[in-house]
Amino acid sequence: MTDTELAVVGAGLMGAATAWAATRRGRSVTVLEQYPFGHDRGSSHGSARIVRRAYPDPLYVRLTGRAMRLWRELEFDSGRTLVRLTGGLDHGLGRDPAGIAAVLRQARVLHELLPATEAERRWPGMRFTGPVLFHPEAGTVDADAAVAAFLRTAAKRGAELRPETAVVALEPKEDRVVLRTAEGELTARRAVVAAGAWAAPLLGGLVELPRLTVTQQQVFHFPRHDPHASPWPVTIHQDALSVYSLPGGRDGGPHDARKIAEHDRGRPTTARDRDGIVDPASRERITRYVAEWLPGLDPRPFNEATCLYTTTPTEDFVLDRLGPLVVCSPCSGHGAKFAALIGELATDLATDAGRPEPRFTLAAHLGRADDSLRS
Repeated sequence: MTDTELAVVGAGLMGAATAWAATRRGRSVTVLEQYPFGHDRGSSHGSARIVRRAYPDPLYVRLTGRAMRLWRELEFDSGRTLVRLTGGLDHGLGRDPAGIAAVLRQARVLHELLPATEAERRWPGMRFTGPVLFHPEAGTVDADAAVAAFLRTAAKRGAELRPETAVVALEPKEDRVVLRTAEGELTARRAVVAAGAWAAPLLGGLVELPRLTVTQQQVFHFPRHDPHASPWPVTIHQDALSVYSLPGGRDGGPHDARKIAEHDRGRPTTARDRDGIVDPASRERITRYVAEWLPGLDPRPFNEATCLYTTTPTEDFVLDRLGPLVVCSPCSGHGAKFAALIGELATDLATDAGRPEPRFTLAAHLGRADDSLRS
């Protein structure tokens, strides 16, 4: 006997999306979250995360297309506007815009390759080294509102939501899994563990995982000199620094200040030990970056925050099933844009409706030639 068909551990973007996807298929779902829903202690909070199609990897370009369609389905389902299209830019010596353009061309994704002078004409206040790749199917998703929309629509279809209910242990059986919490036990046919930076401690001893590195990242908001100008596209710039920037949404204040951060210089930590203190060296680097590359901004941040990355060695996601456990860690600092799709893929695994993407399997991450771990 089981209490629910599917238990979802973690109600960030991935867990909430899984609840939405599974209830759309008529499955009984229970969501367990150790903190209040919408908390800011993990990787799924804030008013603006990047959505985009441009990747140097055909697999992720294909997945972004599926994700974009599902974001629109969630908007229709919830009655909320969640995605804001601004277009997207890629530039810098380390980014290879021409190579990404070739991948987009193969995938028939609309794009342009521009010289730096033309990009600076189109987007005054930004500086570039050419070539510059622009594609229109990019922008931001409101992460806070998306989590709320996933959970609200799942609850309307019967999902049981349990905030402030920490899962302290998992006990997989042959055909079910027992989840132990301070409030008691829950038995499910399958459990999707979408616990972000808490995944490795929770799954330790149960599943052989790849190395998951948790880092504390810093983000900064810089005011625009002309707050009434059209928003710039979301931007990936790889040169001396690897930097992303985007319109900040609500977190950017009433004039939509620009959210800017380094992608690859977070401080190693754990979910339990993070201190939430912004690294002053990162603030200094980003302030210098803004002065050099974004003269349309005031190079003094008015707002700053931290969040967590959970990163695999290859930056590929982990999405696989071992017995009754679905390991769901679509992470590495670029997973948010895929959340609506990840919920579908995790539900496929939990309901035997599909097999995992080969690159996302535990076997692939552990260097094994097959996926014999999966049962």
